[in-house]
Amino acid sequence: MSKQFVIEAIMLAIYGELMAPSQPVEYFIPSSTIYELDEFYHSPEPIMPDPDDDMHVRKVMREMSQFFADPFNRKRLEKGLIAPWSCIPFTFPGGVTIQVVKVEDTAFWGELFDPVETQILLTGMHFDIPVITDQPDYQDRILEYVVPVQFYDIDDFEFALEQGISLKELREP
Repeated sequence: MSKQFVIEAIMLAIYGELMAPSQPVEYFIPSSTIYELDEFYHSPEPIMPDPDDDMHVRKVMREMSQFFADPFNRKRLEKGLIAPWSCIPFTFPGGVTIQVVKVEDTAFWGELFDPVETQILLTGMHFDIPVITDQPDYQDRILEYVVPVQFYDIDDFEFALEQGISLKELREP
């Protein structure tokens, strides 16, 4: 059985090792994060501090954006993502499956989280699966506002994949 995580598409572009996990993994990605790929790709702001890394990440973002814009894949998304919480799976080599999820409610926490952050949290809560993030301020806000979702920092991805901590363990005193 594959491990499941909620993540945004941009993180798959930045952290290429996520697409070559040590065991099968299933990523749930809110569909809105796919559209962010073009936004980041065309941004004049550097994504990575090293220019070569920045160029590589932008190339991966462009490839991911083109993959989802491919007429066959785009049509699958348009026809399949009609109702809230509907999912369309895409299978990749190495035991990776990406489930693109239609998430609607973006005002759940008002000013506390931006719409994408809210969608990621709602997806984690809806499917009862942990979130993977690389943003310490986001992690701090999740803890501060006691959002009922489990999360892992990207640096702890291998731990989460291999062992992790179950929700039962988290809830026990």
